[in-house]
Amino acid sequence: MDIVNWKGILESLLFAAGDEGLSLKQIASVLEVGEDKAEEIINSLMEDYLIQTRGIEIAQIAGVYQLITKKDHAVYLKKLVDQPGGTHLSQAALETLAIIAYRQPITRAEIEEIRGVKTERPLYTLSSRALIKEVGRAEGTGRAYLYGTTKEFLDCFGLKSLEELPDLTEKLDENDIQEEADLFFEKFEDKMEL
Repeated sequence: MDIVNWKGILESLLFAAGDEGLSLKQIASVLEVGEDKAEEIINSLMEDYLIQTRGIEIAQIAGVYQLITKKDHAVYLKKLVDQPGGTHLSQAALETLAIIAYRQPITRAEIEEIRGVKTERPLYTLSSRALIKEVGRAEGTGRAYLYGTTKEFLDCFGLKSLEELPDLTEKLDENDIQEEADLFFEKFEDKMEL
């Protein structure tokens, strides 16, 4: 293998690494080159991104290299994020997310016990949107996965930490329960009429 597309390989590695990024040592190890050669490849690819009119660039953040979007395109990225459409979470996903946020770390079985229904689909949706992740394994038989929220969850809801989550109300007023039930059934009836 005389001619190797080092920059293309590095680009693929950085893309696959995502937000985790890769250290110089990791890059050198995967490419099976010295750290000097790895740094040369990184710098060459960084220059390519600066010279060309591309939408991404390489940044070194906290000791790792990662692909990031160019700041010049922020206004368009914001429009994409703010666009209505498939960005909303279902009621099931929101309920599941709330349970995880307040009870983490928590297993799928515990979530299903609280909700009273299966949670496979909501867990998949929340994981794919990086709002939750597997944070370990429960002790005991089967060693079920434990779920917790992510940094993206905090970013999405504008929280600095989980301590900023609103307190759960301990006692529910009977009138509040009835109002919630009435609203639910009104929405249900409206959908049935369509």
